Amino acid sequence: MALLEVKNLKTHFFTRAGVVKSVDGISFSIEKGRILGVVGESGAGKSITGFSILKLIDKPGKIVEGEIIFDGVDLVKADEEKMQTIRGNEISMIFQDPQTSLNPVITIGEQLMEAIIYHHKGVSKKEAYESCVDILKTVGLPAAEKRMKSYPHQLSGGMKQRVVIAMALLNNPKLLIADEPTTALDVTIQAQILYLMKKLSNDFGSSLILITHDIAVVSQLCDDIAVMYAGRIVEYGPKEEVIFDPKHPYTKGLIECLPKLNDDKKRLYQIPGIMPSLLNLPKGCYFKDRCQYADSECDLYPDKKVFGKRIVFCHKV
Repeated sequence: MALLEVKNLKTHFFTRAGVVKSVDGISFSIEKGRILGVVGESGAGKSITGFSILKLIDKPGKIVEGEIIFDGVDLVKADEEKMQTIRGNEISMIFQDPQTSLNPVITIGEQLMEAIIYHHKGVSKKEAYESCVDILKTVGLPAAEKRMKSYPHQLSGGMKQRVVIAMALLNNPKLLIADEPTTALDVTIQAQILYLMKKLSNDFGSSLILITHDIAVVSQLCDDIAVMYAGRIVEYGPKEEVIFDPKHPYTKGLIECLPKLNDDKKRLYQIPGIMPSLLNLPKGCYFKDRCQYADSECDLYPDKKVFGKRIVFCHKV
């Protein structure tokens, strides 16, 4: 049984300019202990998918359709009181920028302890303190006791991200959602943080949804991959099949964009054109204006095609 099952999820933003269909009918699932990579360009709807799972969509945004079944409960129908018991406890999120995830005027220790005490009323401050020190050591933060007294501005970007990961893991959640967790970090720290997350996911037995624009990252860390384009999933399945035998032209383009070590004389490939505005989506396949295989058949949106465990939305496969 899947830990999380998303069915036909639609999250739209009702603006003065029109309806922005940020997430427009996506379905996927994740089993216990597995890592799902959600990959695509900026504006594809990846982050909104993560926020929708936790029901962190502010007006003018709204989940207009679909189900988000987490551990047997439909979160779309859950009230705010129920969601407050789930957020940070059963489902935790690691945000893009650790600088904005931490309160600048409260010590690291106070922020971590608050996350425990809020969800576990009977825990003493001493027990909470000891748990926080232990989790900081687990995520590899040096001098954990000293860092409990530090303020965010006294830590480097990599240290702050480790604190945010520690905070997400404090209550041993069943599901972690990591939204571009290495965006603000330099490349040497990025690899450390990503592999730390994979190790901790395995150690804690948590499922992980990794949201990223970097298909190279998901090819290294994830068990399954969902490729998003213009608010929809265009290809979804086991990592090995998606990476080594991509079916959708967009997936092929993303992989082709990766630099190749033995091909230094050729220019890097880039997918022509830009993603259409979510306010004014074309009829039929959203990728057709950038696709070399497009023809009149693509004026209709393709039906789902199934290849074993893989799902693809394309007329040309």
